[in-house]
Amino acid sequence: MDGLNPRKVFSLLFIIGIAVVFTLQFGPGSNGFGSSGGGQAPGASAVATVNGKEIPLRDFSMAWSRQMNFLRSQGNPIPESVARQFGLDKQVLDRLVNAELLAQSAERHGIAPSDEELRKLIHENTDFHSKEGVFDFNRYQQVLRDFYRRTPQEYEQELRRQMAAQKMIDVVRTGAVVSDDEVRARYEKEGNQAKLVFARFLPTMYADKVPAPTAAQLAAFQKAHEKEIADYYAANSFVYNVPERIRARQILVKVAPDATAEQKAQAKAKAEGLRKELEGGKDFATLAKASSDDDATKLKGGDLGWVERTTWDPALANAAFALKAGEVTQPVESALGVHLVKVEEKKEAQNKKLDDVKGEIATSLYKQEQAKGLAKAEADKALAAAKAGKPLKEQFPVPAGQQPALLRFEAETKPEAVETDSFTAQGDSVPHLGPAPELVKATFEAKGPVVLDQVFTVGEANIVAQVVEREKPDTAGFDKRKEELRTQARQAKQIELTESFLKSLKKSGNVVTNTEAIDSVLGSAG
Repeated sequence: MDGLNPRKVFSLLFIIGIAVVFTLQFGPGSNGFGSSGGGQAPGASAVATVNGKEIPLRDFSMAWSRQMNFLRSQGNPIPESVARQFGLDKQVLDRLVNAELLAQSAERHGIAPSDEELRKLIHENTDFHSKEGVFDFNRYQQVLRDFYRRTPQEYEQELRRQMAAQKMIDVVRTGAVVSDDEVRARYEKEGNQAKLVFARFLPTMYADKVPAPTAAQLAAFQKAHEKEIADYYAANSFVYNVPERIRARQILVKVAPDATAEQKAQAKAKAEGLRKELEGGKDFATLAKASSDDDATKLKGGDLGWVERTTWDPALANAAFALKAGEVTQPVESALGVHLVKVEEKKEAQNKKLDDVKGEIATSLYKQEQAKGLAKAEADKALAAAKAGKPLKEQFPVPAGQQPALLRFEAETKPEAVETDSFTAQGDSVPHLGPAPELVKATFEAKGPVVLDQVFTVGEANIVAQVVEREKPDTAGFDKRKEELRTQARQAKQIELTESFLKSLKKSGNVVTNTEAIDSVLGSAG
């Protein structure tokens, strides 16, 4: 995937993934695409309408569950709340909308799979295989009836539409023709490569070396930095004005959005039974691990951490915040199901004025300023030593067999020599550092391995760097990578064509989404 940025890699995965979109989105329990009046907002049971066709809530719910299960199977068991913070729910919805747009476009263009292609796909689905590993028609009918909840006609019609969507993608991709000049231009960019070793000097590394200011120093600093102190207070008012909070645990008995009254009553009865176990002396965390349906907190004994009232469903918040530390709510219903919440600890609201914390802020800013000066001075010393012939790896060695703290995503307590992978001049980022346009510019102005002759600023860090490898494009290198680069260029163009095509479908069509319906499925995710 050299030369493809993360956004384009994600798009390429969509192109590849659309081939199996029906197996991911139309598995057991899915309900296909329904219909509604053109241009109307989605009903309560739909997450979107695409040119008048509804994407049912259940389809989104199943696609979301499969997405989360896929992440878990890949060793990434992230909580649903975190997945939503990264916009994964919007990506899942977008894939459903794109699939529907493509299926509709295929219908308009008369694109459809053959009966033989449909038959082959169904026969390859292991859900329908016998114990001997071959397609079994009786099992096919049974699985459709008991798990997919479809008739063969309904299921096959859905597969046809999704296969047609893939064929529509294939048609679009055929326009991705790459000339020799484009391949050569790609090589000129990608063949211009470098590798760095750098060390970071952060103010936080030197904060403990800054002595507390004297009364006279603090008074002088406070007088000279009144605006900065006021700005700091305004930007961090959430630290000084903290609402009431509780540290809580929960046990959740999940209830599906389309649950019947009987199913809701059963869930409530189960929660009441669990509460009786707690009254009998059962430990809340132990019971949560054994009985909670909240995957995000179950393994942590239902631990929710510190919670503010406004982040919860009002009924749940009112019940929990009325308790004393150590008490447990009665069963409380929400869009997710039925909850039991135990309050472990409570903190009252805080409301500190600027005058109350002016000295505290001034001390903090004074130390930050002094630490920045120390970090810059240490970076200057390291640069001078590197220029005098002492490489960064000698000055700031990493213990044998370990990676630098930066690569372990741990807090850096001292400068360490970090070696990058090879990178190109195409962007303005340096591996492991991120955007650093001045550093990239200086790197590619270098003719060969050399210590770069200035300290660079990247965020709050002072960077000292040396070029350890420098590669320039040449004819031999081009001949060696020509076909690889042609493939990459074609993939990039396929992505651009697909994105452009989908954008045009959305622009000319009518897509209306229903975020409230999504919230009803996912709730606050723990």
